[in-house]
Amino acid sequence: MKRLLPTIQSPADLQHLTDAQLVQLATEMREVLCEPLKARSVHFASNLGVVELCLALHQIFDFRKDRIIWDTGHQVYPHKLITGRQKNFENIRTKGGLMGYPNPLESDFDLFMTGHAGCSVSCALGLKAGDDLMGEEHRKSIAVIGDGALPSGIVFEAFNNAAGLDKDLLVILNDNRMSICPRVGGVATMLDKARMTPALVDVKRSLDDFIHKMPVVGNSMERMWVALKEFVKSNLYGGMLFEELGFNYFGPIDGHDIPTLKRWLKFCKEKTGPVLLHVITNKGHGIECAAKDPVTFHTPPVFEKVENGNITLKKSKGSAYTNVVSQAIHEKLANDSKACVLTAAMCQGNKLEKTRAEFPDRFFDTGICESHAVAFAAGLAKSGMKPIVAIYSTFLQRSFDQIFQEVALQNLPVVFALDRAGVVGADGPTHHGVFDIPYMRIFPNMVVMAPGDERDVKPMLDLALTLDSPSTFRYPKATPESVERDYSPMELGQAEVYEWGEDGCFVAYGALFPTCVRAAAKLKDMGYDVGVINARFCKPLDKNTILKAVEELPFVITAEEGVLAGGFGSAVIEAANEAGLPTQHIHRCGVPDRWIMHSERDEQHAEMGIDESGLVAAALRMIERNSEESPRDSARRERIYDE
Repeated sequence: MKRLLPTIQSPADLQHLTDAQLVQLATEMREVLCEPLKARSVHFASNLGVVELCLALHQIFDFRKDRIIWDTGHQVYPHKLITGRQKNFENIRTKGGLMGYPNPLESDFDLFMTGHAGCSVSCALGLKAGDDLMGEEHRKSIAVIGDGALPSGIVFEAFNNAAGLDKDLLVILNDNRMSICPRVGGVATMLDKARMTPALVDVKRSLDDFIHKMPVVGNSMERMWVALKEFVKSNLYGGMLFEELGFNYFGPIDGHDIPTLKRWLKFCKEKTGPVLLHVITNKGHGIECAAKDPVTFHTPPVFEKVENGNITLKKSKGSAYTNVVSQAIHEKLANDSKACVLTAAMCQGNKLEKTRAEFPDRFFDTGICESHAVAFAAGLAKSGMKPIVAIYSTFLQRSFDQIFQEVALQNLPVVFALDRAGVVGADGPTHHGVFDIPYMRIFPNMVVMAPGDERDVKPMLDLALTLDSPSTFRYPKATPESVERDYSPMELGQAEVYEWGEDGCFVAYGALFPTCVRAAAKLKDMGYDVGVINARFCKPLDKNTILKAVEELPFVITAEEGVLAGGFGSAVIEAANEAGLPTQHIHRCGVPDRWIMHSERDEQHAEMGIDESGLVAAALRMIERNSEESPRDSARRERIYDE
């Protein structure tokens, strides 16, 4: 049988295909989706689940002019395969290759770079309103949103606004009973009830049409028909919330049945006003092991082998900082009845399954609702509990106002454990956790800290839970390291001097501490005596230790895996300025003022100059600059130090 996928260079090539050929094409696409996993980890189960939906959408709509936003963006791989990018697909999530999310720089078919959940309806509504104002009323606007993202507060804000504007907006709810982990909450329960009545969909549609076509004869007849319509709504699909919000609701329908999908998409295309089409899909569809275990196969390890449809995954390389922190959290809940933990639909990502199983009454999964999670934690803290909010750095940004208003302003002892702090490799700029140092250290009362290595993790969490104020500690998506040393006790606002040097010093904030130790050792082999300080705290900053280095040493290099603007290095310069010390010999290494694109994490470190070689090179530049300093400049510096 002739393969179809190589003949699809754009969605226009789908138009002549029969339904049977689309089914064949879907099978071929799933085969291709398996290919990258032979070399690297990629999003998998979510993409398997939307193949038929993607094909039906592109056959019914023309997205050269119509609008589509995929939410979240990790389900966009099939869309990439049929929009001219299949020849580059094998390099997805590699440096210079395709991004694992929509990317407008790759294709005009991608409108937004979407990596977080819940914003699609707002953006699609904005596109429709803008198109109408620009005289492009013929353009259709579609948001494809997963059921895991549906409870996000911004979704309901958009629903409310869409109904008020009465714009022609199509929201497709891709319901696969999953976020990354199984979905939770009242919306999930409502959708589960709706899934039980798919056979009644056509009955509901027929009755709706019948009710609308019946003539109204007097007030009593009008009331009767209104009552009948409400009866239909409440009894055939549980009085769906969407109808009450002003949307025309249709579904649920089978998201893997291409003829059914096409029929309903055509029907919705002709409807006016806000429409929601409820589509039932199975995450991992078409690959049995992925369908049975969509949590593992959300972003699985590399495939060891594939035989007769059976997939063997490579074993994990070992522990990660996430495992170390999750174990420390579990121990705290085991030993302190007031300790509790919250996550936002990332139980598996934060490795909290054991804690959830053993302490279900003190484990709270809020769904993809970070703002709510933080305000919820504030309430827990006010009641006397000790909440630990375990959320990825990049996702916690969505709760900035609650960190300010409900936590910091109230001076409540909420502990923020920020996973994936720093660059995260192949997920790229949507997921890098590089902004938390500036956005956390600006709040009065907030303690801002970061473990320098694995040995710092548990003592830092222990300290955080003794504080009467909010605190945050960050840790990377990386294999944990431990630096051999005479360990200094963890004390609030106290740095740890690993080694003092006469020629200069690295001041490491966070997990770059071991890298700085290696860089200092390499410099020592070259004849330079460069020290290392494990800062541990950004706020309160250990001014006694760090400003001593600034005052006495020829140069100080701060190293952080976060943005330089407002980051740890900025905090050091601010402290030096306040103390009246010169700062021209302070050099900051970190994330520059540009987006760091997807590649391997070590490649990103090298690009930014925060790997071992980059830090050595930075030190050598400072040493060279100092050696070229004029006698007058040198004398001036000595005079400033003496004063």
